[in-house]
Amino acid sequence: MSKKQTGSTAALKRLMRYLLHYWFLLLASLLMAFISVALTLYLPILTGNAVDLILEPGRVDFAGIRNIAVTMGICILITAAAQWIMNVCNNKMTYGIVRDVRRDAFDKIQRLPLKYLDGYTSGEIVSRVIADVDQFADGLLMGFTQLFTSIVTILGTLLFMLLIHPGVALVVICITPVSLFVAAFIARKTYHMFQVQSETRGEQTGFIDEMIGNLKVVQAYSRETASMETFHEINDRLEKCSLKAIFFSSITNPATRFVNSLVYAGVGIAGAIAAIHGAMTVGQLTTFLGYANQYTKPFNEISGVITELQNALACAARIFALIDTEPQIPDAEDAVVLEQVKGNVGIQDVSFSYVPEQKLLQHVNLNVRAGQRIAIVGPTGCGKTTLINLLMRFYDVDEGSIRVDGHDIRNVTRNSLRDSYGMVLQETWLRTGTIRENIAMGRPDATEEEIQEAARLSHAHSFIKRLPQGYDTVIHEGSDSLSQGQKQLLCIARVMLCHPPMLILDEATSSIDTRTEIRIQKAFNHLMEGRTSFIVAHRLSTIQEADVILVMKDGNIIEQGNHEELLEQQGFYYNLYYSQYRNSN
Repeated sequence: MSKKQTGSTAALKRLMRYLLHYWFLLLASLLMAFISVALTLYLPILTGNAVDLILEPGRVDFAGIRNIAVTMGICILITAAAQWIMNVCNNKMTYGIVRDVRRDAFDKIQRLPLKYLDGYTSGEIVSRVIADVDQFADGLLMGFTQLFTSIVTILGTLLFMLLIHPGVALVVICITPVSLFVAAFIARKTYHMFQVQSETRGEQTGFIDEMIGNLKVVQAYSRETASMETFHEINDRLEKCSLKAIFFSSITNPATRFVNSLVYAGVGIAGAIAAIHGAMTVGQLTTFLGYANQYTKPFNEISGVITELQNALACAARIFALIDTEPQIPDAEDAVVLEQVKGNVGIQDVSFSYVPEQKLLQHVNLNVRAGQRIAIVGPTGCGKTTLINLLMRFYDVDEGSIRVDGHDIRNVTRNSLRDSYGMVLQETWLRTGTIRENIAMGRPDATEEEIQEAARLSHAHSFIKRLPQGYDTVIHEGSDSLSQGQKQLLCIARVMLCHPPMLILDEATSSIDTRTEIRIQKAFNHLMEGRTSFIVAHRLSTIQEADVILVMKDGNIIEQGNHEELLEQQGFYYNLYYSQYRNSN
């Protein structure tokens, strides 16, 4: 079995698992499809009976025709009602499954390791959860709506034709494999093409998301032309693979229509010969021609459904690949829940690298006593932020261990570990919502007084009061309604509200003016009293009061001590400090 066939089959099996949750709706839909098809197939028989009541001029059974007409009207009404109920059931199934798939996908994203998210653009992941699932829903809805009725119609039509005249029905059965061959050929060709189309569409979505999110940088460096060229290249590839997929899928209609004409012609000729020899009546021939017409229509529908299902399964395979991605290592059943954390942190012989071929942290050792302030400095790429990521267990160490109050953090629940830290990053993040909701993100139950006190301590209260609705002002992620410095003040207020036992400040004041930074530093000093704090900084003037300063280079701690001790050593820190001092003058 080929790889693409395996992917299609696996996606179909996964779909069946979701479908089983809606078995009642599935049975109801099948029942309504059966009723609808049975009554639809009964109509040609009634038509044939009505034709047989017209014997010759002057000999017409109008009473019988009237009764047949009433019966036909009742059948049509019941068929319409059954089709409406079937469509309702199919819609509920389809969008219920879509809801479940998106829920599982978003739930998995929350539990994915950061190394997976680092390997894909946000636009690519969004494309899978939104665009691919939408395509998946369209194909699924068409499948539920038409596939059931089409299959039942084909089987029912063959049964009725065999009952009326097996010989003529045999003509239909002999021509049927041609339609099946066409459908199988299209299915084989289109799955891979729709898969490529879906992947290219995800690439395009990721690129557009990246360009829009960084449009200022693109314009600042006059990269508009280069960006357009890249977009056109992706867009052209999407056009080509889409045209190939549509070309093969568009073969469906003319090919099946050709087969339909063969079936209709075969039934007409064979039926006429049978009627001439008295093997069937003219009314039965009329019924047969009606069945021949009904028999061929589902092949048009099934071929179209197969094409759409191939597109849907290609998209489903991408979203299921996301859902099936190995999540981060779950907490052990006997994992410790940190309570009343003192803040003793031990880093013992820790080695870590994002890529095995490129070594980063190597045999790092550090013992931090509760309440100490640890500053981490060093050139870009030396491993400062990586060390923070390991402390928060965003990544697990390759070798060695990190302990908090004597507990290896791999044996501690992630939630309790991360609740023990308050973290302010250089990159700010605010979600869509009010100022109040953003500050209270870590403590949704905080009172209004506590929220405002945290804002005062972070010096955010004054600018918040100047906003149109104050603390009720709605802000958006990525919005320019607030400056970068104001956003960072809100992130600092968020941490100050939580009062965590340990702090991580990763360039926390990098976007704040010097005057405000001095005031924030005083607020931080108050906040850090009695709390273990890790401070990543480039401006060395902000970390002179730290108890211990770690100087990192090439993934190693090369110097360690307080500010005065490191200056006395006249080593790397000494040169780094005085280079900044000279530059500032």
